[in-house]
Formats: sequence, structure tokens, C-alpha cells
Amino acid sequence: MQAISTDKAPPAGGHYSQAIVSNGFVFVAGQLPIKPGGGRDIPEGIEAQTRQALENLKAILEAAGSGMDKLVSVNVFVTDVAHWPAVNGVYAEMLGDHKPARAISISPQLHFGALVEIQATAEAG
Repeated sequence: MQAISTDKAPPAGGHYSQAIVSNGFVFVAGQLPIKPGGGRDIPEGIEAQTRQALENLKAILEAAGSGMDKLVSVNVFVTDVAHWPAVNGVYAEMLGDHKPARAISISPQLHFGALVEIQATAEAG
């Protein structure tokens, strides 16, 4: 197993790694829409938060030698199902024709007041 860490995504905020590479896969921890840099700067609005969470995911995948085109499974957590159309729109824009398996879960409360969190598994480089 190899732990992945990049300063192009928010640092792990607890006892976990940003991602682990194991057995040909990259397992990325849930990414909140926190801007890189060590603070807890979260953009306003569900579209901006979704984009930031996906940018964090992308940075971690790239640090692991993988990429968004190698995603095999994505779990999206939102605080309200009413956010889903906006989340899905940004997600489709950023992933293009690539359509990994995906699940959505409603989580009434996410850390730091975030509206979305995204966790994923991808093929390693």
C-alpha cells in the first residue's frame, strides 16, 4: 500500500490519507469542497462546491498517477436531494463522456457546513 498526499488538495483533517494506492486501484477519501491551502475555505453554492470537491478529487488522482478518466466508482453525499440536479450537471460537465458507477446518498449534515462530499475509487496509473 502507498499513501498519497498532495498540497493541491486540502490536507487530511484526521487519522486518514487523502488516498491509498493498493492492488492496482486508488481509493480516495471523501473530498469536501474545501479549497487547498490548509484553511476551511468553502465556496458558496452547490455548483461551486461540487466543482471544488471534484477538483480536489482530480488533484489527488493525478498525484497518484491516475486521473478522472480512470474512475470506476464514485459516491456522492449531498445534504438535500434538491441539490442533485445541480450536482449532476457539474459532474457531467467535468467527467464528459466517462460514466463510472455512481451512488448518491443524502447526508443531512456534512463537516464545516459543506453541501456535498465526493469519495471515489479509480484504476491506478
